[in-house]
Amino acid sequence: MAERTAISPTSRMPHILLTNDDGYQAEGLRALAAALEGFATVSIVAPSLERSGAAQSLTLRQPIVCNRIGEREWAIDGTPADCVIVALHKLLPEKPDMVISGINHGANLGENVYYSGTVGAAREGALHHISSVAMSLCSKKTEAKFESSARVARAAAEMILKEGLPDQVLLNVNVPEPWNGGVKFTRQSQKITRNQLSEGKDPRGRSYFWLFEQRIDKDVEPDTDYAAIFSGVVSITPLHLDPTHSASLNHLSRWAAPIAAAFHK
Repeated sequence: MAERTAISPTSRMPHILLTNDDGYQAEGLRALAAALEGFATVSIVAPSLERSGAAQSLTLRQPIVCNRIGEREWAIDGTPADCVIVALHKLLPEKPDMVISGINHGANLGENVYYSGTVGAAREGALHHISSVAMSLCSKKTEAKFESSARVARAAAEMILKEGLPDQVLLNVNVPEPWNGGVKFTRQSQKITRNQLSEGKDPRGRSYFWLFEQRIDKDVEPDTDYAAIFSGVVSITPLHLDPTHSASLNHLSRWAAPIAAAFHK
């Protein structure tokens, strides 16, 4: 069984690193920090601007500028994954007990987790062997209410610090709005939307495109994240860093010799 790390209830107050992809001033991040008061020491290292859709991308061709904005708070001119790396290697005096990314304003469900900067930051934490959670509120309202999702985040953090998570497993948590109070552990759904492009012309006649999603008319599997959210319950999906498809690995290994032989002809 993979190693689990838990914090003893008699030990020091846990230290939690918060980040997001909506920017350090985002309401969801602030609601999350407020919900953790009295339970954990909180450090915030978040992008200086919104970086939605950044996935786990890194800044490689320019410096990552770091601005201290308060006690244990920094704004980073970089991606969500940059924030976690800079926090762990330069800003924090010790390795945190947990990374929580969010609370994102909008869902991160199904195959959209591959694009999500919120999930990307949590994945970076898990890559460093730290228990990590991606938190999202499934709301498109301009004036979203983050209190319920913040309470879910704290409850999840309490359970993780008590029980531990398997190494390099992160939790992708989505809270519906409205929420009926239920919670389900779910599988990641297949994509139920398709990417679409809306084309236009700027004043200089140059073409531009707006990327958006369109719902596909297909059934939603009952044990998935989408199904949980559509039924009004919280979806918690354990995600593993290892994407290897073992069945294909075993089946396709016989290709190795012909490929090598073709190279040596």
